[in-house]
Amino acid sequence: MSIHDSAQGSPLGKKSSYETQYNPALLYPIPRAEKRAELGITDVLPFVGMDIWNAYELSWLNLRGKPLVALAEFSVPVDSPYIIESKSLKLYLNSFNQSKQMSVRDVEERIAADLSAAAGSAVSVRIVPIDQTASREMGVPKGICIDDADIVIDTYVPVPTLLQALAGPLTADETLYSHLLKSNCLVTGQPDWGMLAIRYSGLAIDREALLRYIVSFREHNEFHEQCVERIFCDVQRQCNPTRLAVWARYTRRGGLDINPIRATDDEWAKVGNLAEARQ
Repeated sequence: MSIHDSAQGSPLGKKSSYETQYNPALLYPIPRAEKRAELGITDVLPFVGMDIWNAYELSWLNLRGKPLVALAEFSVPVDSPYIIESKSLKLYLNSFNQSKQMSVRDVEERIAADLSAAAGSAVSVRIVPIDQTASREMGVPKGICIDDADIVIDTYVPVPTLLQALAGPLTADETLYSHLLKSNCLVTGQPDWGMLAIRYSGLAIDREALLRYIVSFREHNEFHEQCVERIFCDVQRQCNPTRLAVWARYTRRGGLDINPIRATDDEWAKVGNLAEARQ
């Protein structure tokens, strides 16, 4: 079964009834392996990192039947064999709506256990009560936005050869970012909007070429995690940086935003969870 066939079996693009009693069977895992094989990744991963999810629609009942609401952050390790399909996660979280739970800690532990079982690897979970969220950070990476380049663009499917390092010995250690990332859901074709950031050290990357490449995802159908891995591999192969980190902040959909991070080493994978304006 291909990953597309596997994803077609998920709740994506289908009318779904919302269960309001806790049901972990709603979670739908999708293997990472097939899309990675397309990139030539069949054994050792060329990156470290994680997928950070932020959930904005989480509620349950306390033992007296009173609703509680909270935000949650999930961190799925990059070496987990499965991603969790986003609509199934939304349906799963909504299954807590009429379920009585003893404490925030109990909800946290239950969700961590269920997501870990679905992903095939330990998923960390942090629940933040709504009255503790006022200090959430929002901003842009400490780097250079490349969106103002006045260039002609006519390619809207990924072409790795658009990427290039500048000729000559010029080197750089910089972070470049763009708000112009758009791709489409692998199953439904619905647009996914995001901010993409690339930190690298090595031969200077042509910024106009990089912007053309980022925009080339505009008609590409792939899940968030797969797009970021494709970008990481393309930059690594075409520009050969000595160190590299690629991450995206995707606009929320269905009360969730997904933020994949891929890097050559653990230090550069620590980019945090700084919210983008559209999240």
